Amino acid sequence: MNIDNYSNVCEEKIYSHIFATNSKTIFNYIYYKFGNEEKAYDAVQEAFVKLWENCAKVIPSKAKSYVYTIANNLYLNMIKAEKVRLKYAHLSPDISNETPEFLLEEKQFHKKLENALAALPENQRTTFLLNRIDKKKYTEIAELEGVSVKAIEKRMHLALKTLREQIDGI
Repeated sequence: MNIDNYSNVCEEKIYSHIFATNSKTIFNYIYYKFGNEEKAYDAVQEAFVKLWENCAKVIPSKAKSYVYTIANNLYLNMIKAEKVRLKYAHLSPDISNETPEFLLEEKQFHKKLENALAALPENQRTTFLLNRIDKKKYTEIAELEGVSVKAIEKRMHLALKTLREQIDGI
């Protein structure tokens, strides 16, 4: 669907297309950046509501960056208002045939990884998770973050270096 032929996003099919193609990525971006799943959902949902409310003012080619900016700003306002600390969802291990020693080591490794990721500066953590979890290319991350590809390469290098230092076996 070529959405660039439209002057705004007020048509339901255009809005739906923008939502379908961008909502998951925007959610992941906000979640990785701030670490709170529930609040990330709220920010993304509110950002799309604001897009709909301002649909006549937003051209389709700018809708993606508009929603990214709104979601990011909404989340920053949530943090400012509530002074939320970063936290990651703890996954409970499923029942398996693994030995208790293995399960304990795995749990300890996950804890080390969570702590190491939480200790990374926000920009390095966001870059690392977007690249390794969402499989985003450096150019895509650079566009999202509004920086050069070289800056993303440097962030990734520093993140990997820090993670290697903090976690044995990586």
